[in-house]
Amino acid sequence: MTGVLSLLPEGRPGLLAAPADGSSYRAAGGRTPLTGPGRLLDRIAAAGLRGRGGAGFPAAVKLRAVRDAGGRPVVVANGEEGEPGSVKDRWLLRHRPHVVLDGLRLAASVTGAARGYVYLSDEQAEQAVRRALAERPADVPVEVVRTEHTYVAGEETAVVRRIDGGPALPTAKPPRPFERGVGGAPTLVANVETLARVALIHAWPDEAAGIAGAHLVTLSGAAGAALVEAPAGTHLKVLADLRGHGRAEAVLLGGLFGGLHGAGWRDLPLGHDGPAAGGAPGCGALHFLHPEDCPVAVTTEAVTYLAAQSARQCGVCVSGTGALARTLTAVARGAASDDASAHLLRWSSQLPGRGACGLLDAAARTVATLLAHFPDRVDAHRGSPCRACALPLPHDGRRFAVRVP
Repeated sequence: MTGVLSLLPEGRPGLLAAPADGSSYRAAGGRTPLTGPGRLLDRIAAAGLRGRGGAGFPAAVKLRAVRDAGGRPVVVANGEEGEPGSVKDRWLLRHRPHVVLDGLRLAASVTGAARGYVYLSDEQAEQAVRRALAERPADVPVEVVRTEHTYVAGEETAVVRRIDGGPALPTAKPPRPFERGVGGAPTLVANVETLARVALIHAWPDEAAGIAGAHLVTLSGAAGAALVEAPAGTHLKVLADLRGHGRAEAVLLGGLFGGLHGAGWRDLPLGHDGPAAGGAPGCGALHFLHPEDCPVAVTTEAVTYLAAQSARQCGVCVSGTGALARTLTAVARGAASDDASAHLLRWSSQLPGRGACGLLDAAARTVATLLAHFPDRVDAHRGSPCRACALPLPHDGRRFAVRVP
């Protein structure tokens, strides 16, 4: 059973502890009027809030870009979690919709937006958001848009394309949504946790730095799962020990996008800066590999899943993810050619940045980190598979899936 845990210092405002219903949220300090949009934007910048959708882009920079683009902007609360191992966005929409909607209200005020959208695929989340909208004054018109759940459906250009009536598939860039998005208007596509933290920063400005630095993290692995809110700098060992993952030998960091980390993973700090910054925290999903979990098998399952989730719009993505998945499968089965590792190494360095979205990058990074952290485990599969790889390897991401608490 997935649990919900907070590691925040006592008294610090957090999303897990935020009031669930609208009246309690207002009584605690939420939904206060915004008299100075510029001051809030400066506060967000000073606090160092980064986006929580995966890329970690500075939230204030994104807000300013939309505000300064001209016209009447649009704001979108993006709650479509493509990562199978992440539950934070669905949990927020199901259990803290008023905080998310308050963040959307504030983002609309800061950017001068004329309308807003909540974009999601989860039915329970949709019901909760619609109930919350019915309980709120219409500060800005907000529409709920439901999409099909896929790995790429939450990519920002896919969000714009779906809201405009098309399929939830990425488009070539430029233009970026902040330049031309929904209906041709400058559009802010912001992750729902990012917006929720904007709301907390506005309600509790004296705690802005701590609010901006905290992360919602989904833990998973053989020992169990949990949704945790933790301050920046928390070592991964602390998070692992919460659900009995202390004996893990590796961690898949930031969902399928962040790659594998082997020796030394326990000392990595949670945050966008520091030693883990290259692969973490992404969407805040941590999947722990225990001694009985083979890194080759886990990587093969991840890359095969990503290959199946490709939007199939970019030839390089179709061919690249396919080649990575086929070669990894051969390695896992003990049937790879002698030059398989060399091919994987070359592809993993040449493919990033060549697709329309981050899916190809995720596949390449996961392979690259397998080769970097576990070359001996890859070599050990020459000629025969290990016990884990001899079993059927799922292609649907089920290993990484976590139930929403």
